[in-house]
Formats: sequence, structure tokens, C-alpha cells
Amino acid sequence: MTTARKITVEATVNAPVSKVWKAWNDPKDIMQWNAADPSWHCPASENNLSLGGKFKHRMEARDGSFGFDFEGEYDKIEPLHEISYSMPDGRRVTTWFVAKNGTTTITSSFDAEEENDPDMQKQGWQAILDNFVNYVSSKYNLN
Repeated sequence: MTTARKITVEATVNAPVSKVWKAWNDPKDIMQWNAADPSWHCPASENNLSLGGKFKHRMEARDGSFGFDFEGEYDKIEPLHEISYSMPDGRRVTTWFVAKNGTTTITSSFDAEEENDPDMQKQGWQAILDNFVNYVSSKYNLN
């Protein structure tokens, strides 16, 4: 079920948009950064980055106590600029990539779900985005 509430998270990576785009969309990279907390990980990722294509990322607690698939279908793709997708429950997500002077600002806006507190959702998505920034920085030795 969709809600009217949108949540937005943002971070800037000290890397060109081409490298950011690759790390955001390559399953081998996704498995390295797609977790909100060190006690979680992403042991599997599939990504068909095409209009109508689907993705599925397995999210699991490292102790094996809980896990779920995060998945969706792509509605819009503008290479190096924008990705939009719909989740199975109808919620939508749009992520923009804005390049400026060798850096890339990533902004994701998503429909909040009704089960969890919106602040908690924002913190979780922001933590994953921050993890992505740290991963790209270390992968390309940009610290």
C-alpha cells in the first residue's frame, strides 16, 4: 500500500558519476555496500538494469536470525542521471545522480511504508547510502 509521505536521503561521493553509477548497479558491488548496519549483509544480488527489468537483493542479519528480499521493477532509467522503480507493494523510489566537479551527489526519494516509523526508515536508507559512499571511496582510493 502506498502512502503520500515521501522520504528523501542524500549524500555526495568524491568520485565521477561513471564510477558511482557502476558501483550502484553492479551486483558484485551491491553485495559489498548494501547494508544499513555492520550486523547485516547482502549475500546475493541480481540486477537487470533495463526498462521493465527487475532487481532483487537479499538482505540478511549476519547471525542468520532474519532476512528478506528487497526487490523492484525499473520504471525509468536515464543512464548516469536517474533510476526509478516500483516495489511489489506499489511504493515508488527515484534516485538522481548529479555530477559536479568530479563529485556525484546521490539523492533518493521514496514512498514511506506504514509498518515502521518514518524517521527509522530515513535513518536506515541514509545508513545504506553512507555505506555506499564509504565503499566507493575505499574502492577507488578516494579518501
